[in-house]
Amino acid sequence: MGVDYYKILQVDRNAKDDDLKKAYRKLAMKWHPDKNPNNKKDAESKFKTISEAYDVLSDPQKRAVYDQYGEEGLKNQVPPPGASPDGPNMYKFNPRSADDIFSEIFGSFSGMGDIGGSRAGGPGFQRGMFGEDVFASLRNNGTEGSMPQRKGAAIERTLPCSLEDLYKGTTKKMKISRDVIDATGRAATKEDILTIEIKPGWKKGTKITFPEKGNEQRGVIPSDLVFIIDEKPHSIFKRDGNDLIATQKISLAEALTGCTTQLTTLDGRSLTTPITSVISPTYEEVIKGEGMPIPKEPTKKGNLRLKFNIKFPARLTAEQKTGIKRLLT
Repeated sequence: MGVDYYKILQVDRNAKDDDLKKAYRKLAMKWHPDKNPNNKKDAESKFKTISEAYDVLSDPQKRAVYDQYGEEGLKNQVPPPGASPDGPNMYKFNPRSADDIFSEIFGSFSGMGDIGGSRAGGPGFQRGMFGEDVFASLRNNGTEGSMPQRKGAAIERTLPCSLEDLYKGTTKKMKISRDVIDATGRAATKEDILTIEIKPGWKKGTKITFPEKGNEQRGVIPSDLVFIIDEKPHSIFKRDGNDLIATQKISLAEALTGCTTQLTTLDGRSLTTPITSVISPTYEEVIKGEGMPIPKEPTKKGNLRLKFNIKFPARLTAEQKTGIKRLLT
């Protein structure tokens, strides 16, 4: 059988025209000599074989002869099926140049410029013979068989915020400096000020993405810049989802007889809470609507949960012990 054209194009024997075009585009883009400057000789021979395989399989007459007689039969001028061996229909195998096939398949892409038409100098490959821009325009085209441009991995930075910032919402400005390609194609450093709007109630781990704000370099889409919210520890409040937790120190006497707590909220108000119940070590006073804002429903807030750290006396006099026993029994 000689060369197996189906194997070369990586298609099965029932491949339709569309399958062949798709396979050819993918392989031709990979092995085009202009794409393989360090491996030109090998690429050139692979490119020619791919083009020949496509030329034969995409032509119904050539394909019929090839399927019946193989490559040797095709190139040894076998008559097409149904023709008399000495009649005027003797089949002539005229291979087309690899360049012409490439131009025909890729020349129909938009944004390609004039790369069709015949080439002076025949099928030899000169650097940039399709214009330096061909592969870039194919990459950007988004058409079947195009080469997607590589994009760098996202650059992630932590953005520490105080609990007050996350309670009220705020605007932070970040100064970044990055490499850009100027109009002349040279690399330059540019400083940007990025504005980050922090919404009330945002949680630790929230991500803010600035698309393609990474360094620019030729042939690569700049990386996205991603800021990740982090929460600085607070001296009074601890956050639990949308709730806030504060722990108050009280004496054993207050735990038994009641007390009034006073707190300054994250937006600076003074919050006074009288507690008349007996405060056990696991007791929690819940103040509705004094927690963190809920980002999806900004008018609503979580709760404030007051916990208590009860200070027990180190020692009691005999008199105190007697008195307490009398009072509590």
